[in-house]
Amino acid sequence: MGALDEGHYQAEIGNEVNFELGFEGQPETVAIEDAVRVLLQGLGEDVNREGIKKTPFRVAKALRQGTIGYKQKVNDIIHGALFPEAGLEGGSGQAGGVGGLVIVRDLDLFTYCESCLLPFQVKCHVGYVPSGKRVIGLSKLSRVADVFAKRLQSPQRLADEVCTALQHGIKPTGVAVVLQCKHITFPNFESAFLNSTSQGWVRMIATSGSGVFEDQDADAWTDFLSLLKFRGINVDNAHPRPSDQSWCPSQSCGRPGQANSAMTNVVLSILKSLGEDPLREELVGTPSRFLKWFMNFRNSNLEMKLNGFVRSRIDTRSLSGQTVNLKDGICSELNLLFWSQCEHHLLPFQGVVHIGYHSLDGVNPVGRPLVQSVVHFYGFKLQVQERLTRQIAETVSSFLGEDIIVVVEANHTCMISRGIEKFGSNTATFAVLGRFSTDPAARAKFLQSLPDSYSAGK
Repeated sequence: MGALDEGHYQAEIGNEVNFELGFEGQPETVAIEDAVRVLLQGLGEDVNREGIKKTPFRVAKALRQGTIGYKQKVNDIIHGALFPEAGLEGGSGQAGGVGGLVIVRDLDLFTYCESCLLPFQVKCHVGYVPSGKRVIGLSKLSRVADVFAKRLQSPQRLADEVCTALQHGIKPTGVAVVLQCKHITFPNFESAFLNSTSQGWVRMIATSGSGVFEDQDADAWTDFLSLLKFRGINVDNAHPRPSDQSWCPSQSCGRPGQANSAMTNVVLSILKSLGEDPLREELVGTPSRFLKWFMNFRNSNLEMKLNGFVRSRIDTRSLSGQTVNLKDGICSELNLLFWSQCEHHLLPFQGVVHIGYHSLDGVNPVGRPLVQSVVHFYGFKLQVQERLTRQIAETVSSFLGEDIIVVVEANHTCMISRGIEKFGSNTATFAVLGRFSTDPAARAKFLQSLPDSYSAGK
């Protein structure tokens, strides 16, 4: 296809702007925007700074889109989507050989965690055994699941609500739901320095069953789980039902962040604006847990973090297999973990940083821990990945030499929680200084040495 002409291009931009303004001016949106400004000020940010001037609206829009399920009714989806199917007269789900188990696998959903207000990913598998001459359009299984996902949720409640809604709406012989959930971890600044090997994700499987699936040892469950394993879906730990209490990393997070009552109150106002009751038992501690995460990203002083603070609190031994000495004096520090917060949507992103530099003797002059501390410092801020990459490169060049290449690989929560829902996608950015900016062969040698561990560890 050819390039868009200028007039067409402007029209496309105009359409995008109109889409973005879909929630603008509504009372709930305005209330959330005001709350976000208070939160930004609590971080020490200038709400008029160019990079975050529109952040309050972007956050409000993302939250309202992500919780639109409160305004949707399952009956509106199921009504008119039930179809008669010959051979189901017996009601057993097996008559005529056409009434057996129906499964829809690998439905990608996201939902906001009711415990901490951060989004988590869900891979949903739904099955049912038809009865009473009724089958439902397969796409409606996904839509019903999405209605409940677009609310503040926990894994088990989400599984139960999807199962119950389908049982009542379709009236089948039974419904089975399996959710594979993935939640970002909750490191704080100091714990990240203490343990630079902590994993980026917490995983959990939640299940729910009705009718012939109520008994977890029933043959129906065996069939259902076998069909998932047939597609390489590992649900060996699907039973027994897990506890949501230990699921969210915020439950085991350290002491609360340094937040004042004003910040707590605005989080309460956000919950109300989304249509929730802040006094609901599961939400009572949510504001403080959210602020534990959020206050990690307040502005801090680099010199304090690098002037002995880091070396006195971390294991000064380099991690095995992470420091690499390539040919021609090129050395690497690979898989340096980081966590950050997108300044555009106040949603987390995390990943790894790889740094290449020149060293004739093949030795890192300052040690891996100090390099990791630089990565953490720039990560624990409101950030964009491009700026993070450049800042790391410029800082490490002061002690690793002027020849620097930095590659940052990251998984962005906003890629799944703003209606895009691109599960498994990640971004890569890199910055080069000195010889690496002019020597393609040196860049290629370093890039070819990068491990595939990031994609494998998602």
